[in-house]
Amino acid sequence: MIRSPVPRARLADDLRSDESCARLEQTCKKFVHDRWALLMPASRPSPEGGRLLRSERMRVKLSTRDVEGLSRRIADEKKSQDYYISHAWLTDAENGAFTPGIFKLYSLSVIYKRRYDEILGFFGINLADIGREQMWLTLPRTHLIGQPESPIPAVQIPSDIRVKIDLGKTNLVSRMFGQWGGMPVSLFGAKDSDKSVYGYVGTEDFTLFPLIRPGSFVQIDANQTKLDRGEWHNEFDRPIYFVELRDSYACSWCESREGRLLLIPYPQSRYQVREVRFPGDAGIVGRVTAVSMRIAE
Repeated sequence: MIRSPVPRARLADDLRSDESCARLEQTCKKFVHDRWALLMPASRPSPEGGRLLRSERMRVKLSTRDVEGLSRRIADEKKSQDYYISHAWLTDAENGAFTPGIFKLYSLSVIYKRRYDEILGFFGINLADIGREQMWLTLPRTHLIGQPESPIPAVQIPSDIRVKIDLGKTNLVSRMFGQWGGMPVSLFGAKDSDKSVYGYVGTEDFTLFPLIRPGSFVQIDANQTKLDRGEWHNEFDRPIYFVELRDSYACSWCESREGRLLLIPYPQSRYQVREVRFPGDAGIVGRVTAVSMRIAE
């Protein structure tokens, strides 16, 4: 049986005013929320993450009661008690008793004025690893990839280093940026990336092998959906298209003939030319403009 969080003698008098009723309701909600939190499955201890949370709180000169009050405003705004942080909960979190959940970490990110990915980093989650890990975690089917909104800011190359880099020559990246001590990820960003979508060539898709190897990522210009009927000098100049079929995707050379779309493979792939109704059973997502792939294990 749950005891009332206020003395019984005061309960009847408090109920006579709307203000007291509201205060009683808020107290009961906090009581139930804290008890429910104790019933949730325990997560692993995080002493280092807790220490960093306490350091952030001290940096902004807030008490645990201050954080509790500010988090209540966030919870009210979001209309969800998941964002609420009690004094007792924060004390336990700073002592490393458990790993906080995503909603409360969001509130702490807002209160401490730190980016969400930085707060996640306190507990060993590095969002910058997502792109690299998506590369090695392969999938068997060819499919579209949405353009991510990365919370990681682009790294800017210092002007004195940038003018010394000769991008026209082949070189080791470590040597090109050895003076700076790091590799600038923004250097490899494509132009007009807001007009692009990204595709993944499945590990079982050898249509254009070895020109485009299975497991590759491709950048697609969604504005180029009409087949280029012009002449090309060699296979490297021939346009490659990402095609949406009824139940799958394809990445290949293409030709259209009398309402049919021909998906043409690379000769060495030993695949057969595929023919589908066009546009009934196929749609051109766009032209492939860039490829990211491994050439050796």
